[in-house]
Amino acid sequence: MIARGKAIKYGNNVDTDVIIPARYLNSSDPAELAAHCMEDIDAGFREKVEPGDIIVAARNFGCGSSREHAPIAIKASGISCVVAKTFARIFYRNSINTGLPILECEELYDETDEGDRLEIDFDSGEIRNITKGKVFGTQPFPGFMQEIIENDGLVGYIKNQMK
Repeated sequence: MIARGKAIKYGNNVDTDVIIPARYLNSSDPAELAAHCMEDIDAGFREKVEPGDIIVAARNFGCGSSREHAPIAIKASGISCVVAKTFARIFYRNSINTGLPILECEELYDETDEGDRLEIDFDSGEIRNITKGKVFGTQPFPGFMQEIIENDGLVGYIKNQMK
């Protein structure tokens, strides 16, 4: 699996309340959630995100409440992957369970500017900043996690296993 897109950057401690504000949690429709994704931290997010883009964040991305709506909103908005220095643990697991690839990479945030073109090889764990000609490494997903992501999340994975 390969992800390609431009970097959209956020800093430390991006919590689930700004990823998808609580006032929209009465819906579980991915398109509705995507329409409000990041609006409290980045009012222009909807207009600038293109399918395949990659969120690059600093530390503790996804902190706060344990709502599954946050990774669903990010994925439905067109983001192909989130790369951060660190993630809140529950957000990490919710992301994999909903089929949103997320990777930890300590160096990428400091070496990437908003709009840089990125390419991520999930099999090797190689992250390339095409704009700057730099390459970074991260742990590739274990096979079972890649299968969950490739099946659009845990529910899809289980359905496929039951066939």
